[in-house]
Amino acid sequence: MTVYGDAKSGNCYKVKLTLAMLKIDYQWHSVDIMAGGTQTVDFLSKNPNGKLPIIELSDGRVLAESNAIMGYLAAGTVLIPEDNFEKALMYQWLFFEQYSHEPCIAVARFIKIYQGMPVERKAEYQSLQVKGARVLTLLNNHLAKHTFMIGEQLSLADIALFAYTHVAHEGGFDLAKYPHIQKWLKNVESQPGFVPMLD
Repeated sequence: MTVYGDAKSGNCYKVKLTLAMLKIDYQWHSVDIMAGGTQTVDFLSKNPNGKLPIIELSDGRVLAESNAIMGYLAAGTVLIPEDNFEKALMYQWLFFEQYSHEPCIAVARFIKIYQGMPVERKAEYQSLQVKGARVLTLLNNHLAKHTFMIGEQLSLADIALFAYTHVAHEGGFDLAKYPHIQKWLKNVESQPGFVPMLD
């Protein structure tokens, strides 16, 4: 399969990390977001939504949305709990990641790292610091009682939340304030097959 992604994107990193932990072979096709790489005719023919990441299977089928891609890749593996309630908890955290976590942590990072803090987005950036701190506090409190997001077993929930949390400092968030998050990050990094965001 071919993964179309941006190496600095947390959403793309989720897919990369899932593939690595599952030891699945793939080809990486780099797409430059800032140069309009997701808005070309060729890319839009694969994903009309014009967003990364996507995977293209050998038969030509294309799948978008990082969490959906992870679910497809990890079907039938230890990264998805067998217990129905624990599986639902995994999805709960995946939805939390996309609707509460990513809109704060990832967007603040995008404004600072990708865009270089444009004047017109400074107020938004400051607002995201407040919202993001609430999200990180919630995460930190949860991890005070859990080794991973769902008890003692690494799951897709951990991969999804790890992707942007471990680079949250690039968006202005001080991870030193969250000792349980720091411990959890090290737990994820110690797992077999772990690879960093940037090679």
